[in-house]
Amino acid sequence: MNIAEEHQKINSALDEYRQWLDEIPDEQFTETPPIGGWSYAEVYSHIMQANLGSSIAAEKCCRKTGVITSKGLNLKGMIVFLLGQFPPGKRKAPAALDAITKKISKEDARNLIIKLRKRVDEIAHLAGHAPEDSKVAHPGLGMLTAAQWIKFIRMHTRHHLKQLSNIQKSFPHK
Repeated sequence: MNIAEEHQKINSALDEYRQWLDEIPDEQFTETPPIGGWSYAEVYSHIMQANLGSSIAAEKCCRKTGVITSKGLNLKGMIVFLLGQFPPGKRKAPAALDAITKKISKEDARNLIIKLRKRVDEIAHLAGHAPEDSKVAHPGLGMLTAAQWIKFIRMHTRHHLKQLSNIQKSFPHK
């Protein structure tokens, strides 16, 4: 796995999130979309908080404060990592993450993007030297190495860009 390439793809996706913020009408940012589900604000809250948590997991792997184990991805994790993306369809966020997902302001979203970008920049440099047996459990995919956490952040970030597009399509065009 090429960590530098994954890092670049994360930054590219974060650029897209930043661009979306400029294009989403202010009055729609916190509004529940006609299709139901999360508002733009809740998607931003979820993706940034989840990815910040994932960056902490990656750092634990890098600093050998995770679990030293030969265990790896579970079957679901193997499929997701083989595909390099989440399969189509809706998923339920883990309860702990769902509990902290809230409607945030556009300014909060901008600040979270900056914070996440900084964290990923720091962790990507460490991940290339992380031991392969230092891992942290993902709630659905198994035990992940630092490099796998970086790839997960990329896959997760790209996945939710599709959700923003679906929300946009659901609002009537003016």
